[in-house]
Amino acid sequence: MATIRDVAKLAGVAVSTVSKVINHYPNVSEETAERVNRAIEELQFTPNVVAASLSSKQSGRIALIINTEIQTSAIDEVSMKYLSGAIAKAQQMHVDVVPIFFSMLEGKAEAEVENYLQSQNVKGMVVYGMSKDDAVLKKVIEREKFKSVLVDVPIVNDSTSCISVDQRQAQKDIARKTIEENNTTKGKILYISGKQNGYVSEQRLQGINELAKEMGLALSIHCGEFSERQARNITLKYGSSHDVIICASDMMAIGAMRALTDMDIFRPVCGFDGITLMGYAGKQMNTVKQNFYEISAAAIDECVKLMSGGKGSNIVMPHELVRLEYLDMIR
Repeated sequence: MATIRDVAKLAGVAVSTVSKVINHYPNVSEETAERVNRAIEELQFTPNVVAASLSSKQSGRIALIINTEIQTSAIDEVSMKYLSGAIAKAQQMHVDVVPIFFSMLEGKAEAEVENYLQSQNVKGMVVYGMSKDDAVLKKVIEREKFKSVLVDVPIVNDSTSCISVDQRQAQKDIARKTIEENNTTKGKILYISGKQNGYVSEQRLQGINELAKEMGLALSIHCGEFSERQARNITLKYGSSHDVIICASDMMAIGAMRALTDMDIFRPVCGFDGITLMGYAGKQMNTVKQNFYEISAAAIDECVKLMSGGKGSNIVMPHELVRLEYLDMIR
């Protein structure tokens, strides 16, 4: 029966190199790995029990790359739902995952990011909260060394999938619902958008512009950067001269509603995301509910498929239009 030493001798490498190839360690050249694998096949070598158990991670780890730098109180809730969904699905599929925060990659060049991920035995990535400003990470993804699933980022290639609700259509749906429910089809609409360089913000902005054109709405757009404070200030300045306030996030909708309360006036307000805090705003508000847990679980499933040889695709998850109030939070 062939031993690991026989494989090393035939391949012309050290025993430790054979072990690294068997267990899919990073930083082994393709040429060396091919030579070792040919020797394994020729000698019909079967790794021992210890090596076999180590090779259970042969597909490599999936990095959960999370942006916690977004300035909003909702980030903890959304991130925890994303992490919970990903970890639960990974356990179900017997896949190893490792959380990596954007701040851990900050300041690194493209090659440094790749080397860091490879040192963690990362073969796949699920990326949450990437914007157009994250140029280095975008280049790493486009080089296709890693199988990637991007949440809310519309980039698809052979090694990369996008998973998201239909941001454009969802924004149109919730805005139309709010406008029609309040009989303001001919009114002036204040739209508070998200980040200027955000993929999600761009799609939601496209949706509200399409709706304004379809319904002949008078639309005024101001950037709130997903900030409750900025949305409040925008509403204090422009809210009284508009009939409906459409916000590209729930946190901004809360800021707008609180500004209207301070001004002692009523305007219909809607948000986007369906976070728990929305129910504590003191008023009923329409919003788009996303199931962050299920989106993240589906992202892990898709990443495993890519790592198993599948091709990238665009996955659209369902969204729901809801009207949240305090009682919904305590049931």
